[in-house]
Amino acid sequence: MVYLSRIYTRTGDKGTTALGDGRRVPKDHPRIAAYGSVDELNSILGLALAARPPRDTVRLLRSIQNDLFDVGADLCVPQAEGEPAGKVLRVQAAQVERLERAIDRVNARLEPLHSFVLPGGTPLAAWLHAGRTVCRRAERELVALARSEKVNEQAVIYLNRLSDLLFVMARAANRSARAELLWVPGGERPGPDRSPGRRRAAGDTGGKRSGRRR
Repeated sequence: MVYLSRIYTRTGDKGTTALGDGRRVPKDHPRIAAYGSVDELNSILGLALAARPPRDTVRLLRSIQNDLFDVGADLCVPQAEGEPAGKVLRVQAAQVERLERAIDRVNARLEPLHSFVLPGGTPLAAWLHAGRTVCRRAERELVALARSEKVNEQAVIYLNRLSDLLFVMARAANRSARAELLWVPGGERPGPDRSPGRRRAAGDTGGKRSGRRR
């Protein structure tokens, strides 16, 4: 149960903070950096919600925001050897599977890509793209942390899937507005066979096919 009666405590004035197990670590500790990025991602999703997305997108983003607090709670308490199942809140495979179902559902309505997507488009899509990049950073930080400390594998997998979901959600947000633009390799170089500023919209069959990593 969370109970906050005071906002400032002065306990962090010397540059340390407490983990969920009571241990104090520097505020730039890799574990703090990782769940700080998760917190930043959650705030960006709040900005995406402020862009007034459709009702089904609101429901999905709200569920993700709640999951991200689970990720933060998971990272806040280092895993102990022989930790009994259920003793500490940990991200579970079922949460990852829910993201995978959402990816498949959203992606089924999109045209196949023939190039990389330029981040931007509608305000909603732009915030989702920004969230995707912060999600990738959080994943990288968690992978780095896992080299020196025990980390719940499902938390890493969750962030990996989430960045893919945010990518297809950004594409879907641009789909109805026909606002998605694709990378044209060398498209800004002047030349007789290419006019500067030309961009292919999604659905154009030209360009080099590229895929998203999982």
